[in-house]
Amino acid sequence: MAQTLSEQILSRAAGKTVRAGEVATVAVDLVMMHDSLSPSIIRIMEQELGAERVWDPERVAVVIDHVAPAATVQTAEKQNDVRRWVQRQGITHFYDVGRGISHPVLVEEGVAQPGMVIVGSDSHSTAYGAVGAFGSGMGSTDIALAAATGRTWFRVPETVLVRATGRFRPGVSAKDLALRAARELRADGATYAAVEWHGVEFLTVMERMTLATLSIEVGAKAGIVPPVFQDAGGGRPAAGFGLPPAPASWTPVVQEGATYSRIVEVDLDTLEPQVSAPSYVDNVADLSALGRVPVDVVYLGTCTNGHYEDMAAAARILKGRRVAPGVRMMVVPASRDALLRATEDGTLATLIAAGAALGTPGCGACIGRHMGVLGPGETCLFTGNRNFRGRMGSPEANIYLASAEVAAATAITGYITHPADVL
Repeated sequence: MAQTLSEQILSRAAGKTVRAGEVATVAVDLVMMHDSLSPSIIRIMEQELGAERVWDPERVAVVIDHVAPAATVQTAEKQNDVRRWVQRQGITHFYDVGRGISHPVLVEEGVAQPGMVIVGSDSHSTAYGAVGAFGSGMGSTDIALAAATGRTWFRVPETVLVRATGRFRPGVSAKDLALRAARELRADGATYAAVEWHGVEFLTVMERMTLATLSIEVGAKAGIVPPVFQDAGGGRPAAGFGLPPAPASWTPVVQEGATYSRIVEVDLDTLEPQVSAPSYVDNVADLSALGRVPVDVVYLGTCTNGHYEDMAAAARILKGRRVAPGVRMMVVPASRDALLRATEDGTLATLIAAGAALGTPGCGACIGRHMGVLGPGETCLFTGNRNFRGRMGSPEANIYLASAEVAAATAITGYITHPADVL
C-alpha cells in the first residue's frame, strides 16, 4: 500500500511499517540545539536525566545563531558555557557566531540529508524538509532525551498535500506560494499533520526551505518537499547553489496512491504577491487588496527568506536605485555561504549602494532580542516567518510578511509595493 513521505521516513526510523495515526518510537538521525535553548537542554540532560554524555557526538549539532553575536553580558556568559560543553562532549558539528542560522547551515554542510529524522530545539526545524527530511521542532525536555538516547516518539502524522501547477510570474516567488497556502489552510489547518509540497521541483533547495519553514505556521509537524537531485557526478556543491547530487543512502519518493487528508491546489500562473498583515501569519491577502501602507523598516533575512536567492532577487530590483528617505533597510544573510556568494557576484555591493545596512549572518531581529528590533509605532515589511505582536521588539509595532521581491520594491517607494510597479 502506498505511503506518504512521512510514513516512509518514520517507517525506516521505526524499523517497521507505520501508518498515519499510529504511535511510533523512532531512531533519530540528527539532533539540533541552538544557543537560546541549549543551556536548559544541558541542564535537563545532566540534572534530570543523569546523562553525562550525548548518545553520539557526531549526530548532535549545536549552532550559535539566535543572538549572534551576543547582545548582553548574560548572553555571552551562557554562550561560553555552551562552547565549553560542546568541547567536553567532543561534538563534531558545532557552528559558532557568523556561520549562520542552524537550518540552512546544516543543509549547506551536508549534515541534513534526505530521509533523515531530524529534531531541533527550534519550531522552524520543519526547514529540513527542504531536502526531503522529516524535520520537527521540540521543547527542551524532548530534545534533551533525544540527545541522550538517540530516540524519540511521534504519532505518525496525516499528510496535507499542497500541489502547485504552472510557473511564477515576474515578482512572484516561493514566499507567495507559502503565504497562499497559509491563507487557504489557516493557522490550524494542518495541526500535527505533515505538509507535502508538490509541483515545485524547479525551485532551488533554499527556495524549498521557504516552503518547509512556513509549514509550521499552519500547525504542521513537518513540511517536506520531495527530493530532486542533479546528476551525481563531481563533487557535492553547497545546497544553496542549486540541487545536491543524489545521496548514496536511501531517499523517500512520492508514491502514487498515497492518502492525503486534504489537498490544496495553487495555480502559480495566476498567483499574485501575497502579504500577511498584522498580527497573524494566516491573515493573508493579495497585495493589490491592501491599499497604501507606508513602512518605516524593510527587513530582509531569516531562515525563511535570508538566502542568496532572496538577496539576489532584491538586488535585481534595487540596482541603480536608492532606499526611500525615511526608510531603514536591514539585510541579515541566513548564512555565511549566502553572504559569500552575494559578495562574489556583486549582489551585496548593490544592496549596500542602495542604502541597506548589513548584519551578521544569523537570526537577527526575528525574535526581537537584538540587531534591528522595532520601536513603538513602527511598521516593518519583513521577509521572515512570523508577525505576531511583539515578535521583533515593541508590541506596539506592526509587522507585514512578504517576499524579498516585495521587500525591495517597498524599500524604493516607502510603502508596500507590487514588484511589477518598479520593475
